[in-house]
Amino acid sequence: MQPLGWFLLIGGALLLALAYWELWICEGTHLGPRVVIWLYDFTARRYESIKQFDRDWERRFLGAPLGAALGQLQGALVLDVGAGSGRLARALTHPLLFSGTLINAEASRHMIEIGRRLTPSQATHWVQSIAGALPFPESTFDAVACLEVLEFTPNPYATLQELVRVLRPGGWLLVTNRVGWQAPLILGRTFSRRRFPQVLHRLGLGDIDVYPWQMDYDLAWARKPFRPEGRHSHPGGGKDAHPTLSHQS
Repeated sequence: MQPLGWFLLIGGALLLALAYWELWICEGTHLGPRVVIWLYDFTARRYESIKQFDRDWERRFLGAPLGAALGQLQGALVLDVGAGSGRLARALTHPLLFSGTLINAEASRHMIEIGRRLTPSQATHWVQSIAGALPFPESTFDAVACLEVLEFTPNPYATLQELVRVLRPGGWLLVTNRVGWQAPLILGRTFSRRRFPQVLHRLGLGDIDVYPWQMDYDLAWARKPFRPEGRHSHPGGGKDAHPTLSHQS
């Protein structure tokens, strides 16, 4: 083969590898929010088969801990940011776990369509919104979850600020940080394991606990400081309301 042929072959292979990395592993994050949303629209019908959620596992390690953290709070409001097909909504479906209202915020229109079919209609609502600009007033929710989403937002720190903004004093934040081998190559979108709790503390959160989550993530529980007045100033449970999750795989 002539040198030009080798050059074209190697160049083509590198371009294919780069496209695979950016579009499949990084899910288009370096190409901007529109590309990320387009990719989720494109894969929406296959999303459930790709993720293969285990309902019992999700209920045990996601729904039950959050339900315990909210305790007996009447009319609790929970926000799931980047809700996908309604993972959290399904984990909280048992009435003994949760009896409040869950808002699913998702940027992909096709993911919302899938999620509406898969999640219970009562007390579960869907809003089309990106994570970095939530259409809710300050201090609205008793708990805010953002699972396996942060690294796909343009500015993860600004996204965290937005999650904290809509969280009520005393409310819980559940947020993941990608720590797998791919994390450093998702440029500027992840935090080191050492730094992540420091970032949450800088945002004014307390009661911070970080646990392994699935294979490539850490899950952080953190609480917005209390305010003495108001109906929702002390969402259910105490400081240690959520059970230890360190035995998750």
